[in-house]
Amino acid sequence: AMTRQSPSFLTPLALLVLLVGFADLQLGSVGADEDYNVQELLTRKTFNQVHELEKTASSKPGEHEQERQIPAKISKERTPQSTKKANKTPTDAKSGKSINISLVNLVSLSNLKAICLSPYLECPPMGLESLKIDDFQLHASSTKRYGLGAHRGRLNIQAGLYEDDLYDGAWCAGRDDPLQWFEVDARRLTKFTGVITQGRNSLWSSDWVTSYKVMISNDSHTWMTLKNGSDDLVSENHDTNNSDIHKSCLFVSTYLKLSKKSNICLSVNTLGHLEACLSSDPNNYYHRRNEVITSDDLDFRHHIYKEMRQLMKVVNEMCPNITRIYNIGKSQGGLKLYAFEISDNPGEHEVGEPEFRYTAGSHGNEVLGRELLLLLMQFMCLEYLSGNQRIRHLVEETRIHLLPSVNPDGYEKAFEVGSELSGWSLGRWSNNGIDIHHNFPDLSSVLWEAEAKKLIPRKMFNHHVPIPEWYQSQNASVALETRALMAWMEKMPFVLGSNLQGGELVVTFPYDRTRSPGVTREQTPTPDDHIFRWLAFSYASTHRLMTDASRRVCHTEDFAKEDGTINGASWHTAAGSMNDFSYLHTNCFELSMFVGCDKFPHENELPEEWENNRESLLVFMEQVHRGIKGVVRDLQGRGIANAIISVEGINHDVRTAADGDYWRLLNPGEYKVTARAHGYASASKKCEVGYEIGATRCDFKIGRPNLSRIREIMEKFNKQPIKLQVRQLQTHRSGERLLGT
Repeated sequence: AMTRQSPSFLTPLALLVLLVGFADLQLGSVGADEDYNVQELLTRKTFNQVHELEKTASSKPGEHEQERQIPAKISKERTPQSTKKANKTPTDAKSGKSINISLVNLVSLSNLKAICLSPYLECPPMGLESLKIDDFQLHASSTKRYGLGAHRGRLNIQAGLYEDDLYDGAWCAGRDDPLQWFEVDARRLTKFTGVITQGRNSLWSSDWVTSYKVMISNDSHTWMTLKNGSDDLVSENHDTNNSDIHKSCLFVSTYLKLSKKSNICLSVNTLGHLEACLSSDPNNYYHRRNEVITSDDLDFRHHIYKEMRQLMKVVNEMCPNITRIYNIGKSQGGLKLYAFEISDNPGEHEVGEPEFRYTAGSHGNEVLGRELLLLLMQFMCLEYLSGNQRIRHLVEETRIHLLPSVNPDGYEKAFEVGSELSGWSLGRWSNNGIDIHHNFPDLSSVLWEAEAKKLIPRKMFNHHVPIPEWYQSQNASVALETRALMAWMEKMPFVLGSNLQGGELVVTFPYDRTRSPGVTREQTPTPDDHIFRWLAFSYASTHRLMTDASRRVCHTEDFAKEDGTINGASWHTAAGSMNDFSYLHTNCFELSMFVGCDKFPHENELPEEWENNRESLLVFMEQVHRGIKGVVRDLQGRGIANAIISVEGINHDVRTAADGDYWRLLNPGEYKVTARAHGYASASKKCEVGYEIGATRCDFKIGRPNLSRIREIMEKFNKQPIKLQVRQLQTHRSGERLLGT
């Protein structure tokens, strides 16, 4: 039987006594674990100072939001956040012991709700959604089936396609009675400021716990129910998707338990799927052992639209000779889509220099990519100024474009409510409800239909597939952001690009649509499948977690088994993706990088996420220099635009840019390459690609054949055969002779 006590948390004094008492209880239950005892001694000292810390915070509200400086004069105004980002403390991050959350009568744990938010401190989540809390720390009274086990009780966890899937979207109890609970073990003393819960994610079921009470413990045997006055503190969920927060109290314990009052299914986060505020003690043993730190002193925070624009301006002022800010259009809400260029000659295309792009935020609630690009532009500017040879080479040999926010309208919506409460989809779409990433014309179907009718290459090329007329009409459901992206992609001679997304850890590559009608998952490779796989692996293999076979899967797929990469169509089919459009309509090879399990990570997690992705971002940019490059000229040395570059054995061509220069991404090997252009004779040569980074030079000079010159003359004479003109002249002269005689 469970023993429940009812302590009062109404005064700081009572809180302080409770903290010390919990430390004593936990120390006595640990045993001979030396590490644990060292941690506990440090923890006592930290939490004995909580009272003074909170008095300071309460007497000076907002003081913890003071302006933070980053090197080289990158500074910014601090804007308070009303989200999970707001539930963090610049000085309080992680320490303490264990947390157990027990949900009595909780059958399913999946969507969000928060209880007991501190009026004094802003705290980060414990890590259920970001997977810092592992499966062995989650326990439950019963389980409906394995796919609905306690390990699935994480905020925003996504379910599989089928009801009996091993990966379902919540924790569900095996029985529907008031004795069911869900528990989280934090493994150290923890200060809780809130609990967030959510209903079950499922295509077929709609389950959630309508109410539950919160219990805490320091030994998992003796439990105390939190009180609201004389009554139990009870929180409520209203549906399966939305998240609610109840602000009332602050408590410290090792275990947290949610006891279900009614209904069945639940997902949790103590300030993020059972997320909690963890005190950031620099002497904290566990904190030092497990924390990933960065040596880069950058602006690690979330930026609203105004702050993003200001940060780009500051970096541009720091590095005016290698950066430029421009916009490619406007969003549905009227916000400009700003791009940031990094090059040794910003604003101009240099012959022979490839152009690269990173985009992020096409789904506005997937914010990690946006912040990674803002960090990348800061990093490259600072490293360039400090003389980093690797960065200098990238800047001098590549024209780089960063577009951090494709969907700024969606981001503002998600930011307003915060990461824990925005759920899985708020802010995903544009203002007029369009998924921008999948809003492009479906050119793969156009190409496959032409191939089936044997129209290629007689009537249609295998590249630069034209956009259907219906898509270009004013009545077509095309977002303003999509049209702006398409115009940008057609204007710039991009060679390689990536769009950063969130909610998973994987790199996907074209095609994104299955070729077989009605099939939802099927390997659908492009003619360039080998180079796409290499490009994907170059990012995944240098990411800290993507290829780690020991890491927990984000939701349902273990992509680490596939080296952190997958063909888009074999994951889930999607027509009209940005990746497919880029490959089929332009020269640019585009991939999608899903850079983190948590779409909207807490601000204090950004340094670690930067460390996870920094090397990958740089390595992938360097791949733009893999393969062959050159210039196609006529016999007078003038560059020929729109010349076609074909590689034997690969049924996909590319074209030259306005100055006749081209780039063709290829894996190491020897290739027969052919250049041809309208009105010119074709030319072929063998080009060898090595293993080292640096594209092989492969130039062409092509001239006009006699037949081409004859055709030009024919056009002068209204397409009449030349011999007919000669006959007419001869007849005329013969007639003159006859008249003369």
